[in-house]
Amino acid sequence: MDIQDKKVLVLGGWGLVGNAVTRKLVAEKPKQIIVTSLREHEAKEHVENLKEEFPDLPDDYFIPWWGNIFVRNDFKDMDRLEILVDPEKRQILMHDSMDELTEDVLQASSIYQLIATHKPDIVIDCINSATGIAYQDIYTTYRNIKKILKEKPSAEVIADETEKLLCTLYIPQLIRHIQLLYGSMQAAKTKIYMKVGTSGTGGMGLNIPYTHSEEKPSRVLLSKSSVAGAHTLLLFLMGRTPEGPITKEIKPTAAIAWKKIQFGEIKKGGKPVPLVEVKPEDAVKLEGKLKLKLDKEFPSTGKNFEAVYIDTGENGTFSRGEFEAITSQGQMEYVTPEEIAQDVIYEIRGGNTGHDIINALDNATLEPTYRAGFMQHYAVEKLQELEDLHQKESIAFELLGPPRLSKLLYEIHLLKMFCNNNFERIIKESPENLSKGLTKIIEENHQLRTEVISIGIPILVADGKSLIRGNVMKIPPYRGETELDITPDKIDLWAKDGWVDLRVNNMEKWQSRIKAIMDQANSIAPDDTSSMHVRNKAYWSNFEKIDIGKVVGWIFIFEELGSRMKA
Repeated sequence: MDIQDKKVLVLGGWGLVGNAVTRKLVAEKPKQIIVTSLREHEAKEHVENLKEEFPDLPDDYFIPWWGNIFVRNDFKDMDRLEILVDPEKRQILMHDSMDELTEDVLQASSIYQLIATHKPDIVIDCINSATGIAYQDIYTTYRNIKKILKEKPSAEVIADETEKLLCTLYIPQLIRHIQLLYGSMQAAKTKIYMKVGTSGTGGMGLNIPYTHSEEKPSRVLLSKSSVAGAHTLLLFLMGRTPEGPITKEIKPTAAIAWKKIQFGEIKKGGKPVPLVEVKPEDAVKLEGKLKLKLDKEFPSTGKNFEAVYIDTGENGTFSRGEFEAITSQGQMEYVTPEEIAQDVIYEIRGGNTGHDIINALDNATLEPTYRAGFMQHYAVEKLQELEDLHQKESIAFELLGPPRLSKLLYEIHLLKMFCNNNFERIIKESPENLSKGLTKIIEENHQLRTEVISIGIPILVADGKSLIRGNVMKIPPYRGETELDITPDKIDLWAKDGWVDLRVNNMEKWQSRIKAIMDQANSIAPDDTSSMHVRNKAYWSNFEKIDIGKVVGWIFIFEELGSRMKA
């Protein structure tokens, strides 16, 4: 894609890689660059530096934005701990990641507000997402809960700690982030999403010697790798979604360095490390129990730790010894941010660096095969043969899911029964007659009715006011409540998702579907024998036979836009 005159959003633009990417982008002459960071001063500082470096560009060429893209917009400038300790905010945070995704949740998110405001053509994500999620450290949360439970806490304390634990779970946060990101880019019609990811261990294996004061290998570090891997697979799926943005990921497998080398204060978490005055005679006696937290802290010298250091951005500040050890041959070694930025720009422009993980996965996965396609016909024919032998049709078991698949299969099966296996009769009958005919089949065919409800698919009768159901219902799913309010809107939703629906309006919907199938096939010229078309009249047996699986497959592809994009 040509970057010139395109709007580019750089997530994590203040960071090491984001900084290099932003500068590399200028030469491509984009229309505007939106630079983001977690903190306000970082975003503004980076933009001011860019304006000084490129003084000839328009004043609004670089736009700063700041905040946490993993929470809703109202919380974007808050510290995560501040959210977790506030019961009301914590419940909102929990709702945003654990409940079903709604339009309200989408539009309330900070990532949606950011993307909707600027509508970027290209999003380059340089945020170390795996670190941000995994370093919330579920193991620390577990230890806190374990300690509290020993103290026989009240129900209120247990509830509070359980909520904090749920807010710390990695996978729900990651899944919701991808859902929000995808939904936001879809709404803004973003064309390309480029992620700079991580392996979590700087390319090293389970023998990595660097830990978080735990066992080796570190669980926290492996959590980061796990989240990074899950993130990549979700992006792999996003890259296989029709009409979605082109999705790529560069995944450095080495330490990334560096931003600057200088002498100054050493900071941790953005704050200077104070020097503490402890005299030899104040040494702690190793007797009894070792207190991790002192009753009375030792006084500060009034000075902060100063030394020569190398700043590697979000990866940390290292001493010469630390940097030399980590980057020595046979350890993490390192790659420069400029090299990563060069790959990022080249991939966006359509080049092939060989470093796009999504493309690598596409090439390495085992795709559908010719043999399987050939054998599919045999499997279907054998199933049909056994159906005829046993005089028993095989429709749906609701073991695969979703319930909507079973519902659709049973509905088209009922239509097939009533209309004598003929497409045209479905269209010619009035919706009212179809509803009455299907109702009669359900009332008279005890075996069929029993099978439908026994697999968890209820039957909504024609008046829309009564439900024939079994002991189990797959829809609505259990969401913590055993009783739900019944409203017309909910009935429509449940019927759509997994109830055999005998109402007249559903018969009208089926007639529209069948007509669309026939129109699509009839639009293909009889003498067009090219390889262009799959679902021609021959595919549909000239409309004289209804294959229920083919019909539902068509619905999933053309009505629900659920088509497979890549082989």
